[in-house]
Amino acid sequence: MRRARAERALTSVETGEGAGPAEVSRLWHVTLSVSGAPAPLAEVRRGLEQLAHDHPFLLTSRYAADHAEIRYWEEARDLHDAAAVALRLWGEHRSTAKLPPWEIVGLEVIDRATYHQRVAEGYGPPPASPVGVHPY
Repeated sequence: MRRARAERALTSVETGEGAGPAEVSRLWHVTLSVSGAPAPLAEVRRGLEQLAHDHPFLLTSRYAADHAEIRYWEEARDLHDAAAVALRLWGEHRSTAKLPPWEIVGLEVIDRATYHQRVAEGYGPPPASPVGVHPY
């Protein structure tokens, strides 16, 4: 008896809205907040710069000795997939980018339209400018 082998892809929870497998990817604005024991600022900066190099969609990072915020755009099918990728970002790059052993303490994932609406209404995060890694 032959079994077909299929690659396992990220799946999302069905919403009952009839989203099919041919759904097109969308852009999601991600804000990831991490914190932990204080680390030397130069090491935090170097780690975030390496993360920006490894993850080219990174817009901006702000950091202090004991916390950081990373903002970027993620392309994903839905919010669940974008959040799953975001929740893995810090841990998967911790050793290669030599990031501090901090934990994720906050995550916001919003669609592109919501991001632009918030900015236009003056209560959302301003566009990431200047792009890059900056101290608080």
